[in-house]
Amino acid sequence: MSGSIDSVNTNVGAMIALEALNSTNTQLNSVQKQISTGYRVADAVDDGAAYAVAQSVRSSVSALTTANQQLGSTQGLLSTTSSALNDVSTLMQSMRDVLVSLSNGATTGNERTQYTAQYSSLLANVKSDVQDASYNGQTLIGNITGHSGTFGNIAVVRNEVGTTYGVATFSGSAVFGSLSFTSTQLGGASTVAALITATGTFLNNFNSVSSAMNTYGSATNYINNQVSYNNDKIDALNTGLGALVDANLAQESATLQALQIKQQLGTQSLTLATQTPQMLLSLVKSA
Repeated sequence: MSGSIDSVNTNVGAMIALEALNSTNTQLNSVQKQISTGYRVADAVDDGAAYAVAQSVRSSVSALTTANQQLGSTQGLLSTTSSALNDVSTLMQSMRDVLVSLSNGATTGNERTQYTAQYSSLLANVKSDVQDASYNGQTLIGNITGHSGTFGNIAVVRNEVGTTYGVATFSGSAVFGSLSFTSTQLGGASTVAALITATGTFLNNFNSVSSAMNTYGSATNYINNQVSYNNDKIDALNTGLGALVDANLAQESATLQALQIKQQLGTQSLTLATQTPQMLLSLVKSA
């Protein structure tokens, strides 16, 4: 019948106990890392493939966040532009009322002079609106003397792969110039009447402003929807990322307690195993 061999050269029990304790310590270190970082996959050492995917997802989230920042600036520009055009449109309604009065042949003398001055005052307000329609150094309608901001089309990045959305300019200067009627044009009732017919200069410009308001309103809706979509996509990516790399802290906490107890038992087992040679020595002494 064979049995275990007690030896001072090879302490099998200690070797087994040490191996078990090392395994427990390795597991314990892994669990402690998950609890301290909050990640099941904190780096490529934990799971190279999962970490590579996680880094790609994080990059997409970061790019989408940057795109939304750019879109936010465009929202500000479009809002400023729409406000300016809305004010111009309101001013033009008042200007049309004045022109209707000036188209009346009975409007003469000082009354005509006052209406003409009123029209000039409203036109000055239109110029101010066009000049001031800038946001963060950019303007879509302010190509007029004294304007602030760079005038030009914009192409804003709308997603994580760099696709752009273009917004074109509208010439506020052309509108202002077309509305700057001379004293001769405003001096005769029949001349003024021609300006406000369905195909007249004033109505054409009024309609062009309305068309621009519609264009920028549509662009605003597009940008708003893109920002909302990007936010939804970021949420979805983060959810998937969490499922891929986040640690189950409740489960890992329970595992930590079990491993700590196992570590204590392993330490005690190793201590007992290392006492075997001393026991053999005591047997030799007793002999």
